[in-house]
Amino acid sequence: MKLSVAALGLSVLAQQASAHYIFQYLTYDGTQSAAYEYIRENTNYNSPVTDLASNDLRCNVGGETGAGATIAVTAGSSVEFTADVAVYHQGPVSFYMAKAPTTAESFDGSGDVWFKIKDIGPTFSGGAATWDLGLTYGVTIPASVPDGEYLLRIQQLAIHNPWPGGVPQFYISCAQISVTGGGSGSPAPLVAIPGAFAETDPGYTANIYSDFTSYTVPGPEVWQG
Repeated sequence: MKLSVAALGLSVLAQQASAHYIFQYLTYDGTQSAAYEYIRENTNYNSPVTDLASNDLRCNVGGETGAGATIAVTAGSSVEFTADVAVYHQGPVSFYMAKAPTTAESFDGSGDVWFKIKDIGPTFSGGAATWDLGLTYGVTIPASVPDGEYLLRIQQLAIHNPWPGGVPQFYISCAQISVTGGGSGSPAPLVAIPGAFAETDPGYTANIYSDFTSYTVPGPEVWQG
């Protein structure tokens, strides 16, 4: 059976689109949004970002463009990200926030502005690691975070292809949120993305198939709020 060049191209794209996962949906107060309603739409299907020096690490490829809408959330409440298919590559999940100088819609996430609010790492039992591989991941917006508009970023770092033979993969999405009812906290430490992750980070270079008995999630410490 012969395939035309166009058909072959579509076949390759379909395989790329089904090979990984991307966080498309945001749920707040029991209501799930439409795909990319409040989440910036990427332009690389559901492929990962692998370049530690790329600005695409902020909100994914194409994520420098606003989503078009920003959702109001109350500090102390929970928000959930849902992917197109369940995460199946081993690795941690992290959540970050970055306060926009003006609006989340117009913010590109540049500068030392990102702070981490949650890590989900592995649990170890009997010498084996168990990862939280799911379709939906939730995070609580810290009660003391100041009011304002923010980028809320989810990151799943897939480390199933151990460095340096393989390259860890970042699966990223950014939602645009407007926080109300917040406090007077001072989020810290603030980091830049790219810049928050290095090839020397133990959580980046970890080999999950050899002597894997502990794990430190890459990036800054979690701000406790």
